[in-house]
Amino acid sequence: MSTFIIDVPMPAMGATVSELTIINLAVGSGAKVAKGQKLAELESDKSAFDFESPAEGTILDVHGKQGDVKSSGQLLFRMETTDASLRHLEASMPKPVASAAAPVSAAAAPAKNFVWTPRAIKMAQEAGFEHTAIFDIEATGPGGRVSGDDVTKYVAARKG
Repeated sequence: MSTFIIDVPMPAMGATVSELTIINLAVGSGAKVAKGQKLAELESDKSAFDFESPAEGTILDVHGKQGDVKSSGQLLFRMETTDASLRHLEASMPKPVASAAAPVSAAAAPAKNFVWTPRAIKMAQEAGFEHTAIFDIEATGPGGRVSGDDVTKYVAARKG
C-alpha cells in the first residue's frame, strides 16, 4: 500500500453553523493516530464534541491552536495515510517546508490565553471590546472557557 497526504478540514455542522472553536488539540505534528481516535475537541455555538481521525496515519501538520475560531471546510490537519477511501481529500500541494520563526519575547506575550465560546466572542464585540485584547476576565465556563455570563459580568464591571 502506498501512502499519500490528505487535508482534513473542519467539519460542516449544518446550514446554521459556519464556524467552530478549537477547544483542545489531542494530537500534534508527528503523532501516529488510529481511525476514530480523538484529534481535537471542537465547539459550535450549540455544542461541544470530539473530532475523530478519519483514518489511520501520521499527523504531519496541525493548522490551528486552542482558542482559534475556524470556518467549516478550512484546513485543520494534514496527515499521511494509506486509506484509499480518502483519496478525495488528497492534498493538492506538497507539504510546506517549516521555516524558523523569530522567537517571541516573554514581554510581548500576553499573560494568559483564554478559550472563548463563540457566544462570548460575539457578546464582547457587541459591547465594543476586542476579545483578543482582554486578559483580565474571569473564565468560569466548562473547562475554563470564557462564557457569555463571564462577558456580561466583565462589561458590567467596566461600565458601572
